[in-house]
Amino acid sequence: MEYKHLRVNSERPFVFRLDLDNEVANNTMTDSLYHSIYKCITALGRNNECRAIVISSLGKDFCTGIDLDNLGQFNTDLASIEDISRRGRSVESRISTIQRAFVAIERCKKPVIAIIHGACVGPGMGLITACDMRYCSTDAWFQVKDVELGMAADSGTLQRLPKVVGNTSFAREMCFTARRVDAEEALRFGLVNRIFESRQQMLNYAIDKAELIAHLSPVAIQTTKTSILYSQGHTIQEGLDHIVSILLLIGSSAIFLCSSSQTFCFFVLFSVIGMLWHVRVRTSTSPWDQL
Repeated sequence: MEYKHLRVNSERPFVFRLDLDNEVANNTMTDSLYHSIYKCITALGRNNECRAIVISSLGKDFCTGIDLDNLGQFNTDLASIEDISRRGRSVESRISTIQRAFVAIERCKKPVIAIIHGACVGPGMGLITACDMRYCSTDAWFQVKDVELGMAADSGTLQRLPKVVGNTSFAREMCFTARRVDAEEALRFGLVNRIFESRQQMLNYAIDKAELIAHLSPVAIQTTKTSILYSQGHTIQEGLDHIVSILLLIGSSAIFLCSSSQTFCFFVLFSVIGMLWHVRVRTSTSPWDQL
């Protein structure tokens, strides 16, 4: 299936690469690209032949920000709507289109790796902070530019950036001042995992990493991502209860599917029950601590 401004390739078994392809507009984000990202990520999330995704970009920069022509046309259309409430609905619909594209990346059960070169501005920051891992080249730089345009970032950057870097002061400085952050500073504050001298070296490393992930148990990997994402917005105990519930569900499914092997079924059953019991008592005193 083809997507506007987005190229999709299967680089290696179970590994898919998505290239942002809007070089004509300097790799700015357009409505059509938001739609393409949402549709593509949703499809790959359901595709059993996909276990890991790498997002990169063609051209000189990863993302140079909002497509101002696209935004200008939206504002023109908005001005033609006389009813204030309908105008508000139109704004809400546009923002939802942007947000759901990056929420799809964040909630996709398959790990998503972003590789960044050149500029990563505005909604580009919303995209990469929704990804699970980030690598960049030495020429990369990052900017939350929205305040310079008289707007607050609405693509998810304000919500995800502080959690990604683990430093609200740094995140607020980026968002309040719209200053550029180079690759070295991004690495120092945890925005990216690693810096590479060239784009090709970075791409090869990311594809290798995605292939490594793809060859591990997809159930284990996807359960891990689900638990990490859930735990970010909940207490530790809620996260512990959540993972136990998932493991119980997996164990129950395995029992029903493995009726031909009683030994394996009982092993799964008692293993899961054991994990559940251990987590429940861990907050007080576990009998294992007495050994």
